[in-house]
Amino acid sequence: MNEDRPASALPGVRYGAIVRHADTRGSFRELWRASDFPDEPFVQANLSTSAAGVLRGLHLHRRQDDLWIVATGRAFVALVDLRPMLDGRSATPGIETRELTADEWVVIPTGVAHGFLALDPLQLVYLVTNEYDGSDELGFAWDDPAVAVDWPPLGATPDGRPITSERDAENPPLADLLDRLRSAGG
Repeated sequence: MNEDRPASALPGVRYGAIVRHADTRGSFRELWRASDFPDEPFVQANLSTSAAGVLRGLHLHRRQDDLWIVATGRAFVALVDLRPMLDGRSATPGIETRELTADEWVVIPTGVAHGFLALDPLQLVYLVTNEYDGSDELGFAWDDPAVAVDWPPLGATPDGRPITSERDAENPPLADLLDRLRSAGG
């Protein structure tokens, strides 16, 4: 795993690329090696397939790190660091966006909300540090004006709006999610 991409401004977020070995038969890519990620004990691997124009997020995990690897296509990735808001150090989140293409990856630590927009048909492999059980699935509105993620314009959908799941379409504003987390004690 190669970390030759520009560094992130968000603590704990890492970007890199995997090496593709190709010849006339096809290609081979080593997606993950434990020694490259000693601080992330990944326990589950998933594959997400999205049509161009699909937006997934913004999701927040309190007990899980993610490693996203773009297998095919292009993803516009949005990261919203809520850790300073959750522990009272700041009233505003840190926001970072990047386009990732095939063979590029990002490590997303606990407390950093994340989402992506498929700019092309997309296959995203992701490894996580907790097995899915539904208890750590939080989210807020992808288009919350208080967060103001600068999503790129879409030509892939007739109305120019992304395709979302029902859950993501109904996510509350960030302020409501933070109120809920604070009233629940974290």
